[in-house]
Amino acid sequence: MTGQVRSTDSAPTAILDRVSLVLDAFDGPGLLTLTQVVTLTGLPRSSAHRILERLVQMRWLRRDGRNYELGLRLMELGSLAIHQDRLHHAALPFLHELHRVTGHVVHLGILHDSDVVYLEKIGGRVASALPSRAGGRFPADKSPIGKALLACSATAPAAGSPALADELDKIRQQGMAFATGENIAGIGGIAVPIGPIGGAIAAISICGPMEHLKFDHHHAAPVRMAAIAIMRNMSGAQSIVPTLQRRSQLRSLPTAARMPQVRYA
Repeated sequence: MTGQVRSTDSAPTAILDRVSLVLDAFDGPGLLTLTQVVTLTGLPRSSAHRILERLVQMRWLRRDGRNYELGLRLMELGSLAIHQDRLHHAALPFLHELHRVTGHVVHLGILHDSDVVYLEKIGGRVASALPSRAGGRFPADKSPIGKALLACSATAPAAGSPALADELDKIRQQGMAFATGENIAGIGGIAVPIGPIGGAIAAISICGPMEHLKFDHHHAAPVRMAAIAIMRNMSGAQSIVPTLQRRSQLRSLPTAARMPQVRYA
């Protein structure tokens, strides 16, 4: 055979890399123009335009005049990815039960590099005040669920400062992480890893008004019970009914119905 044969490894990879660059540009800003995509990706204008228009045809993106945004097909695939995820499937009934028991916003998250990626968020009125969302990212060292993962995950990056290292050591000793309103005024949180110290695969948290949270083992108990139940459900060791604690134990904990009357010294 004469002539130069194009490598079967390089071309598809180059195309996918460019498509990935374009899609990653939409992580956060929402609507983008062609000029903004070129600036964010560094791609030639003609290449960026060609990729954008092809993605519109495939319904991965949507175009409105000069603006582009994520399309319906990506939303469909993202929803499928979450609902087909084994961890999400195992955790979901316990997350709903944890929200019912405590009345607080409940998060499920995993660690990716130095960020938390939220797989689920279940909440009531307070949920809209929190910047988190399913599929969203947040710096791990700025949230209780992220700190629980940094302290207890085998893949966690090294602590960036001595103060953070000391905090993570304390979290490992206690088996839980707290947030006392330092990120969002008046909002606190309690987070517990799912899995053993050094082998946590995810973490869950409850977040709510500071006046309705007390940062001790008593209020962390339903979060810890949910984490244990999720881990057991993941392993398939036994069939678990999504009830976190016996009713006699739950009566002493703040619930959604009783929260407005709960006050702590």
